[in-house]
Amino acid sequence: MKVLITGAGGQLGHDLIRVLSGSHQLFAHTRADLNIADEQAVYAAIRKAQPDIIINAAAHTNVDLAERQANDAYLINSIGTNHVARAAAEAGAKLVHISTDYVFDGSKRTPYTESDRPNPINIYGNSKLHAEKFVELACERYFILRTSWLYGRTGSNFVTKVASLARQKEEISVVHDQFGSPTYTLDLARFIEQLMQTDHYGLYHASNRGYCSRFEFAQEILRTLQLEHVRLVPVSSDAFVTPAERPAYSVFDDEAIRRNRLPRLRPWKEALVDFLLNDYNKEESKS
Repeated sequence: MKVLITGAGGQLGHDLIRVLSGSHQLFAHTRADLNIADEQAVYAAIRKAQPDIIINAAAHTNVDLAERQANDAYLINSIGTNHVARAAAEAGAKLVHISTDYVFDGSKRTPYTESDRPNPINIYGNSKLHAEKFVELACERYFILRTSWLYGRTGSNFVTKVASLARQKEEISVVHDQFGSPTYTLDLARFIEQLMQTDHYGLYHASNRGYCSRFEFAQEILRTLQLEHVRLVPVSSDAFVTPAERPAYSVFDDEAIRRNRLPRLRPWKEALVDFLLNDYNKEESKS
């Protein structure tokens, strides 16, 4: 199939290319060559490619910067997504849109299902919720995938930051009161390939299974890399003052995946070990 990807330069974009390039004709656009905030450029790219499937992985993902540059966040995440969704509908293409756990406020203490009511507590989450609504209004054949705590081979993420700090310091402070579902972008890309070939349209929570605190996540990173001599200090979120408030609990329940009998993503610890012992080590050996 012909697949057009926006945001192809990001963590997920790189792994989408890695997964899809062998069996599909790709039109992979980074932000440098396709800014989804540019309506005319979006329509031109999609009309030229005439894709069967569009994967919208483009986003303003800097959560703290979004608080200071709200207009940019809404322009890319909300209005830009609206451009992609309407162009997808015109082209008759399926649309896979990537959303976030930050559409929730974190007040729940059991895993969030797709039927739970969103209530974002920061600009980034609000802009992404607006994007979901635009997709639902513009398209009939869409998949909205909320995911969380992404890490992968490229770019900066929690896993690579902890690993880097552990090689520089003897002690690292990590918050113990934020809980979520870590997600390996390679696993998410593989799930997207399977999902996009179905007609099971709708909203999905797609993260590696299980959950942990940021502190427990860091513990597992150091254990896998055999860096357990580095001391982890558990601290509350109040110790890190940031412009954007984060949901304290954004654990996902993959109810829609199970209901549609789709392959579930593997447990987060298994995925993390695979990443650290394979993708991460390969990248480290290059540097």
